Amino acid sequence: MDSAVSVLTNMVRVTSDWVTSAFEVPFARAVIFEVNIGGHLFVEGLLLVVIVFLMSQKSYKPPKRPLTKKEIDELCEEWAPEPLIPSITDEMKHEPPVLESAAGPHTIVNGKDVVNFTSANYLGLLGSKELLETCTSALEKYGVGSCGPRGFYGTIDVHLDCEARIAKFLGTPDSILYSYGLSTMFSAIPAFCKKGDVVIADEGVHWGIQNGLQLSRSTIIYFKHNNMESLRSTLEKVTQENKQAKKLRRYIVVEAVYQNSGKVAPLDEIIKLKEKYRFRVLLDESNSIGVLGSSGRGLTEHCKVPADKIDIITAAMGHALATEGGFCTGNARVIDHQRLSSSGYVFSASLPPYLASAAIKAIDIVEEKPELLVKLRQNIATLTKGLSDIKGLDIVSDPLSPIIFLTLKKSTGSSKGDLQMLEDIADHVLKEDSVFIVTSKRSTLDKCKLPVGIRLFVSAAHSEADLVKASESLKRAAESLLPVRD
Repeated sequence: MDSAVSVLTNMVRVTSDWVTSAFEVPFARAVIFEVNIGGHLFVEGLLLVVIVFLMSQKSYKPPKRPLTKKEIDELCEEWAPEPLIPSITDEMKHEPPVLESAAGPHTIVNGKDVVNFTSANYLGLLGSKELLETCTSALEKYGVGSCGPRGFYGTIDVHLDCEARIAKFLGTPDSILYSYGLSTMFSAIPAFCKKGDVVIADEGVHWGIQNGLQLSRSTIIYFKHNNMESLRSTLEKVTQENKQAKKLRRYIVVEAVYQNSGKVAPLDEIIKLKEKYRFRVLLDESNSIGVLGSSGRGLTEHCKVPADKIDIITAAMGHALATEGGFCTGNARVIDHQRLSSSGYVFSASLPPYLASAAIKAIDIVEEKPELLVKLRQNIATLTKGLSDIKGLDIVSDPLSPIIFLTLKKSTGSSKGDLQMLEDIADHVLKEDSVFIVTSKRSTLDKCKLPVGIRLFVSAAHSEADLVKASESLKRAAESLLPVRD
């Protein structure tokens, strides 16, 4: 022990003597520009030499050798891959009621006849005898499917007839058919909006539009829901702050009737802003065709805006027209561009011919039977009035909207809590009164931030008794389940 202490003491003394001698060398007391450098210059110089020496040396690399089978097995056992899907939560396990008959004004759920307010069968054409006969004739002539995309021998004469019929009905030069309603928005938006373009979209647009915007890779800016002052300030900001804005393609994207709120877009004001700031407008008329306007031609007719003022009009045909697929309508250049660059049109099998025939017939019915529009509007007014004083709930939808949207007057503080309370109401009216309604529950992919609510899709085929039953049932459910939220 003593020998170890003495060795350590000698090392300390030798080091101390070395440092002292370093500070006593002649140049340690050098003076440069009348400044006494001191002995630290020598030490710092020495450290610099050591650093340069170490940096010039090659880093040590362990000798390469292949892993043994045992080491490979151990690494494989330790590896834990990321799950392919997120964990399934309790709310994801919710199974909606299953319909056991056609989704008309009345349907069968769990073996029980219920009044159906969950289907966007606005004109009551679902199950129409005229549509069924048209579909039967088309099935006998063309078969079920087309078995090919439009550009690869999947175009059938009835597709061309349907496109021409839509264009004539809406007063546009040309139209293009898609085989699936949502694919219309998925495909039409990316066909025109590209990386670097600027898109100003309403924050309440439905998931189909959201997905199309994401696929476009454009710069997406959202404005407050159906708020024209917010739209104006957003357009002003984009135009003023971006010096390249005038050289970019710029779009405004809105819905005619918003699926997430039931509100109607003020198209006339949007067109004024479009023309002032030189933007293009993409309008989705999925919930307004066959509903708005004096003859059911949608929001353009309702607001008395010429269709040629809208650059791109899209719509799904699974609502008022009671068929399937979608379309985009506008000038010939807009339509021809999609025939070459719209993925949903180019790569998907074309719309089954019997559905195209059904769409043609549905448009004929809209023109021939204006009383359906009158009845639909009467039903909307009747149900809106019946729900106007409901306890704890507010109607936020437009009085002309076929989607009556109810939200909580006082939120629970979380979207999840609000949704659970609204689902309790929906379950209650189904169980107690056989009234089938739906909440605006959104998927994990849907980024809409609007408040959740209860959606009631009104149909011209609903009877007055159906409407009274729904309003009275909802009042009782709200009274029972929302006692402290008036």
